[in-house]
Amino acid sequence: MTSFFEQVHTVGRVKPRGEAVQFSWPGVYFEGRFRGTGVGVVLDCAAADYDVQVDGATVATLVTPGDTTHWVDGLRDGEHTVRVVKRNDTPGDISTFGGFVAAPGGAVLNGPAPRDRQIEFIGDSLTVGYGNVSGTRVCDPEQLKRTTNTDVSHGALAARQLDADYQINGLSGLGMVRNVAGICPDLTYRTHYDRALLSVDGDVWRNPGTWRPQIVVVNLGSNDFTDLTPGEPWTPETLAAAYRASYGAFLRTLRTRYGPATALVAVGFDRNAEHVRQVVEACNDAGDSGVHYWYLDTSGLDFLGCDGHASARDDRLIADRLVPFLSSLLT
Repeated sequence: MTSFFEQVHTVGRVKPRGEAVQFSWPGVYFEGRFRGTGVGVVLDCAAADYDVQVDGATVATLVTPGDTTHWVDGLRDGEHTVRVVKRNDTPGDISTFGGFVAAPGGAVLNGPAPRDRQIEFIGDSLTVGYGNVSGTRVCDPEQLKRTTNTDVSHGALAARQLDADYQINGLSGLGMVRNVAGICPDLTYRTHYDRALLSVDGDVWRNPGTWRPQIVVVNLGSNDFTDLTPGEPWTPETLAAAYRASYGAFLRTLRTRYGPATALVAVGFDRNAEHVRQVVEACNDAGDSGVHYWYLDTSGLDFLGCDGHASARDDRLIADRLVPFLSSLLT
């Protein structure tokens, strides 16, 4: 009998727990193969939403499914693929995936092979796909949860165009040194980056040795440069200096983690663009030619996602603009 880890191709930061895994980041996905007329998806999650896809088509969206086995039945008898993907970001909660179960008379087969390419996306709400399928800028908290779909974020779309496995390590509202509107001043994105379980202080994700991305894309800074609020310790000058210094240190941490063969892409967007360009220039001047600058062109974007974020249409446009640049780094 094959084990969970032989039956499931898992992509994203997870923490093994027996014949199951726990996870927190958005966009984590699980792929499998089975023979028969149906498949069960074993989940324990009361916070996040999931899409279930069979043979490439979405057959169910599970809204905060709880502790359940969701069945997809009535398929033609034969071999099929199945994919389960976490749609939204729920950093304060821990989710559990327990694998796939075959319908009577069928069997779960060994999972598909990993893709040859791997891309990691690091960022904030734009990377998550915050409210991207809402169709409106005005969303209440419940609408935001239901209309965030990381699986159609620009990173996920770009990676699939390039036939790459991907991690979407995005956290809404957080920045490199300062968070949106100055909230939670003792925490930043960098506080959480090393974790598998985001709500567990001191947790550390253990790379099983299979995650070796050819490209890491970093898009952090939109929250850092939101308007300063009264009582914050920053001036525009000290904030910019701290941002550039911390960004450079973060890129050096990524270089140490992944080695010289990994291309690091720093995204310039909105108010952070010139600061990011300077950070990349400094890395290049220091001898790291594997750090690259990419400017996120916002022309033609409608920003019709929740709270003025990118819409699903915008995500497609951004992905189409990003893919040629990433492709040039893969050849």
